[in-house]
Amino acid sequence: MTDAKMAACLWYDGDARDAAEFYAATFPDSRVNAVHTAPGAFPNAGKDNVLTVEFTVCGMPMLGLNGGPDFPHTQAVSFQVYTDDQAETDRLWDAIVGNGGAENACGWCQDRWGVFWQITPRALMRAMTNADTAAAGRAMQAMMTMRKIDIATIEAAERGDAA
Repeated sequence: MTDAKMAACLWYDGDARDAAEFYAATFPDSRVNAVHTAPGAFPNAGKDNVLTVEFTVCGMPMLGLNGGPDFPHTQAVSFQVYTDDQAETDRLWDAIVGNGGAENACGWCQDRWGVFWQITPRALMRAMTNADTAAAGRAMQAMMTMRKIDIATIEAAERGDAA
């Protein structure tokens, strides 16, 4: 059991362990910490089936709960992962989308379990919070046309360079 005061609990339909193992292999500072089987039968599974998985993603404690099909993930909750360069942005995006996930707009994507991720370059955050509001606005407009964020395009828009 974790010493953390709080963890995000993600609901899965029987495949929390697979998801946790994927996240541990994909994201930095990530690992599967513990797998717990059910002490008795529970809805949607029986005794000794995996009930919960404690894992860490980018240093954030999480719990995967195999609760069944009743509560799918929505975009109302997403995990924003900050990246330092285009290579890291591409690697994480491609890992999620290329393993049964789906692209969404503005740096958002969804993994094969339905969890939503925002793969967000730090350069985008810097550009969108630029004290020069015109530069920030240009960066935001450029972002609005993207799926995976292209840092060079964001930086060019921030500078006001023509496309």
